[in-house]
Amino acid sequence: MGAVETLLNTARRVETPCGAGTMVWHVWGEGTPLVLLHGGVGSWRHWLRVIPAFSGERQVIVPDLPGFSESAVPPSTAIEDVAAVVADGLRTITMAPVDLVGFSFGATVASHLVLHLGAQARSLTLVGAGGLVPLRAPMILEKVRGLEGTALREAHRENLARMMISDRAKIDDLALDIQEWNSSRARLDTRVYVKEGALRRALAEVTVPVDAVWGTLDQLAYWGLEDRLDALRALHPHARITLIPDAGHWLPYEAPEALIDILRGYFENRRVPEGAP
Repeated sequence: MGAVETLLNTARRVETPCGAGTMVWHVWGEGTPLVLLHGGVGSWRHWLRVIPAFSGERQVIVPDLPGFSESAVPPSTAIEDVAAVVADGLRTITMAPVDLVGFSFGATVASHLVLHLGAQARSLTLVGAGGLVPLRAPMILEKVRGLEGTALREAHRENLARMMISDRAKIDDLALDIQEWNSSRARLDTRVYVKEGALRRALAEVTVPVDAVWGTLDQLAYWGLEDRLDALRALHPHARITLIPDAGHWLPYEAPEALIDILRGYFENRRVPEGAP
């Protein structure tokens, strides 16, 4: 049995309203809720190597975001409305305070989700967040439409190397399987949210503690990692920022052990909300 099937067999599946269909959630474990949100052209599988580390000690809640994988497209693609669908669904699973961790596009959704949840959100961690500054050059990827077999597999391998995983040796069959699943089921174009500054807009209003993690070789931050750090510090001067050496964009897959240790450190040393007495 593969890693995906093994995790699915231990998860509780929940479906909540989303547009004309449902939003799909997977839930593991019990305890203080930890919500993990995947990146663009993604699914819960982005967190495959992180989930087991926390599911024995916390309730780990990982959805397919609206418009991705098994979840229906949202009734509106405005980021505020996408986050509202996620917030309504999350409240059917738990009303307890939650720690939110968003990877890439998931960081944008998580930031807006904080605004919908209010006091239910107790912390926000950004992993490989894009959208804090404009890209200095476009990310050019191989086209996969119409490809099959080995040609499709190699196109996914090249795209993972260009955008997600810095060490080509770590692009294994599982990474390719996940990329193929995700890319064939993505129906929401997330690039518009970067152009409109959706992440910065939400972070300007967020008052819960904000922390962040990037890989030093993050392909999407290659042209402006320092700019991203400066932009986050300008919005949240007390944010804890950790850089993982020699790691690319998809930290939950390429450097899961390092990321898990960092997240645990953040959670175990929680800070009070900004502006709290």
